[in-house]
Amino acid sequence: MSRTARVERTTAETKVLVELDLDGSGQADITTGVGFYDHMLHQIARHGGFDLTVHTVGDLEIDAHHTIEDTSLALGTALDQALGNKIGIRRYGSATIPMDEVLVRAAVDLSGRPYVVHDEPALAPYIGPVYPTSMTRHIWESFGQSARLTLHVSVLRAARPGGHPDAHHVVEAQFKAVARALREAVAVDPRSAGAVPSTKGLL
Repeated sequence: MSRTARVERTTAETKVLVELDLDGSGQADITTGVGFYDHMLHQIARHGGFDLTVHTVGDLEIDAHHTIEDTSLALGTALDQALGNKIGIRRYGSATIPMDEVLVRAAVDLSGRPYVVHDEPALAPYIGPVYPTSMTRHIWESFGQSARLTLHVSVLRAARPGGHPDAHHVVEAQFKAVARALREAVAVDPRSAGAVPSTKGLL
């Protein structure tokens, strides 16, 4: 069974193409014009074990908001489509990921019910020249809404004693944790006997 999706999203502000293979090997071809966001999407592919193509052209002459938001929406839609009827998947996944001084926990339920909880400390306003750190919460909200999943992301530790949070580490650890949680949640469960993992019979 092929668990792939191709999503094209075009608005007056952006043009987005996402191709996703849940059973890939972590290969990625990503260009959004926002370098740090490209780096984060590579984490999703590599640590999720997904093959992922993302090509976005957006109105970066204004700012990065529309580019990041619309890409996140398209990625969530692709995940939802690639999962199909969700027969046989594990459904739940979680990961606790250290990145030097930072520790992040992510938990996913491919429930069909969009709900996102996001906890992170105050960070420097930008990573690199164009990635606003305020967008990280919005990425998870946009992704969770379009993927129809429940997602909790919590930064458990963010800095060495007496130090300030390293925004790069805090955000990157979140993407790695979410990727690892998704990898577990989308995996085929050999004990499921081909059933939908819900007493409702539908996700």
